[in-house]
Amino acid sequence: MNSVIRPIAALVLSALVTVASAADGMVAVKSPHSAKTTMDKLEATAKDKGLNIFARIDHAAGAAKIGQTLRPTEVLIFGNPQGGTPFMACAQSVGIDLPLKALVWEDAASQVWVGYNDPVWIAKRHGAETCAVVPNLQKALQGLTAAAVAP
Repeated sequence: MNSVIRPIAALVLSALVTVASAADGMVAVKSPHSAKTTMDKLEATAKDKGLNIFARIDHAAGAAKIGQTLRPTEVLIFGNPQGGTPFMACAQSVGIDLPLKALVWEDAASQVWVGYNDPVWIAKRHGAETCAVVPNLQKALQGLTAAAVAP
């Protein structure tokens, strides 16, 4: 049974993932939930996985403070030294891109998205393409995102 379910699950996930052409290196995944629900699920999953949550930034709330409106837009900053330290050991300049971040936003068509910088792109940016931790970080981000958009 698993041999049938895994390929189907991989196909569904790959259909949901879109590399945003406007933002080189950013992976964007559609969410069927509201922006708040998506971010709440993302944060809860990150906490459940033992990740440190450094900040949750509500850009729409910030815009409201200056009398402007912005569709729902939040950033979650998270990570842990087990993933970040080996990545920085490959190229210390990776530290500018850590801790990891995920953005949840609602577009003009009311579609909610979860986006993050692809660790492969981060590695390339810093000349660390062969860094062994990159596939693990990529898998972790895919898992967090999949949990946030799951029905």
